[in-house]
Amino acid sequence: MAKKLLTRGKFDKMQQLSNKGGVIAALAIDQRGSMKKMMAAADEKAGKEYSLDQIYEFKELVSSELTKYASSILIDEELGFKGMKSKDPSSGLILSYEKTGYDADTVGRFPELLKDESLTRLKAKGADAAKVLVYYDPQDKDEINDVKKAFVERLANEAKGADLPFFLELVTYTDSIPDAKSREYALAKPRLVLDAMKEFTQDKYGVDVIKAEVPVNWDFVAGHTADGVEPAYTEEEAAGFFKEANDIATKPFIYLSAGVPTKTFREELNFAGAAGTKFSGILCGRATWRDGIQVFADGGRDALKEWLDTTGKGNVEELNEILAKYATPWYDVYGGLDNIEVVDQAD
Repeated sequence: MAKKLLTRGKFDKMQQLSNKGGVIAALAIDQRGSMKKMMAAADEKAGKEYSLDQIYEFKELVSSELTKYASSILIDEELGFKGMKSKDPSSGLILSYEKTGYDADTVGRFPELLKDESLTRLKAKGADAAKVLVYYDPQDKDEINDVKKAFVERLANEAKGADLPFFLELVTYTDSIPDAKSREYALAKPRLVLDAMKEFTQDKYGVDVIKAEVPVNWDFVAGHTADGVEPAYTEEEAAGFFKEANDIATKPFIYLSAGVPTKTFREELNFAGAAGTKFSGILCGRATWRDGIQVFADGGRDALKEWLDTTGKGNVEELNEILAKYATPWYDVYGGLDNIEVVDQAD
């Protein structure tokens, strides 16, 4: 395998974002629109008045307590500015660079960056990496997907200039199957996810880490379905989809939890590992801290802190145990540390 050239800035920051074993064991709390909805619903249930201050404080506490056990944290500045400051000093910082959501009135789910930010500015604020989410349907019209491909190419060039790692979060969809929780969509999902990974791990896109979806809907894997639910794939077929990522990815990829329950995400990761999937870590969000929202709404700061120091910590540590057993270092995709040549940016 030819030597992999990495600039000093990107290499050092990738190491900062990883644990001692080279695995990205990251916490994600960059939710914005969905966070507002979750907090408002919890307040209504608790009979309290909702305010943005609650979200600021919630993210601050989650960051301060749980980054003690995570190699890095993904957070947004808009609602997480306090969390950026409260993280553990040893934990790396990944900042969201995209505007939340998409314009539902425009066909294509086009991405849009924060208008008052740049990668140079995010780096100056302490970012060790930037994350951008792109909604992608591999079978969509060329006039839609070409815009997204050019968008990622421009981001890669900006990341080169800033010498900052670029994490691309791929969330797949298809307008032909609007119900993403249906069995029909479950059958389509593996190809959507794997084809998207195959496209954007190409060198021309300059992505440093793919934040990938699990390639199956776990609720439709035989042996794991609810009573009366017809499976979409056998366990053997599901394992095949996980393993296929190894042949596709030419860059490190990590799994996102996609809002599934904590137990489900653990099962997915254990299954991926047992299938021989060479994933390099996780960016786990709601599966780690979501239940803490109601605890906070009901009992306030002290109740949340106690929950984070017990249940929240346990959630993170259980995931860390799975990563220690199954995840591979981010640099293994390049043949290991000895096969990486670190160069100065000017070179």
